[in-house]
Amino acid sequence: MSIGGTLAQARRKTGLSVSQVSERTRIREAIIRDIERDDYTSCGGDFYARGNIRSIAQVVGADPAALIGEYDETMREPAEITAAEALRPSMPIKAVDRRGPNWAATLAVALLAAVGLLVYHIVSSSHDAPPAAAGPGPAHQPAAGTAAHPTPTLSATPASAIVALTPVKAVAFGPGGAGDGDNPKLAALAIAGSSAKPWYTDFYQTARFGNLQAGTGLLLDMGRPMTITSVRITLGSTPGADIELRAGGSPALADLKTVARATDARGVLRLQPAQSVRGRYLLIWFTQLPKDSSGTYRADVADVRLKGET
Repeated sequence: MSIGGTLAQARRKTGLSVSQVSERTRIREAIIRDIERDDYTSCGGDFYARGNIRSIAQVVGADPAALIGEYDETMREPAEITAAEALRPSMPIKAVDRRGPNWAATLAVALLAAVGLLVYHIVSSSHDAPPAAAGPGPAHQPAAGTAAHPTPTLSATPASAIVALTPVKAVAFGPGGAGDGDNPKLAALAIAGSSAKPWYTDFYQTARFGNLQAGTGLLLDMGRPMTITSVRITLGSTPGADIELRAGGSPALADLKTVARATDARGVLRLQPAQSVRGRYLLIWFTQLPKDSSGTYRADVADVRLKGET
């Protein structure tokens, strides 16, 4: 019998419905039905498929090790990428080569500046000298309202003002992208400005998502590329949330680079990247969840405020 058939048969023997298995495992009903049909595409990869099989098997009384072994022999992709490889940067980070000052170039620039200043004073002095008398008659006078010898000035470019930024929309975001997030219908509450109605994640059996996935979060779409300087996130009152702030120009997890992070967070959290970050998309990505009063794990986001340059 196939893996899905074994799980379905075990579920029926225990008298559990798909909804009851979903409640106990925190796995969506649609994914459970797909697995019972031996369709693992909705799991999002081998790592998550094995985690789903393990959780379902434990609830319905099947042997998780045997089923996962069968999955690895029959279904596993031959070139599976490990979690460490998936998070490895695509390009190596190169150290900045800090060289000492080029004194020869510095002296040359100083010399040119001195020569330029001397020429400027000579030309100015010759212009300021009174003209030789050319005979009777009034001397030439500058037109009213104009300076005889205007002094050149340098205008400083004003620094860009830091202002409050408003996302166009917020969507729930999971390992599989915007269509794989927790409680998608509530995502807009995070930017609505009402702390009484927060967005919250699904309930999980452990702080690390019951070993089912690597994280969950909220994707903020700014509508166009903007420069983000700081983010304020209002979380629940229970500590224990680990958060990464990611940014980029594409709504794909691999393209959203981590620019700030916090551990064991709660309440009002302020994240400020070491440098200003420019991008259209900003991801609030939970990698660990706090424990709630019922003994399960979930995170709340009541409000998100952004500052930056448009």
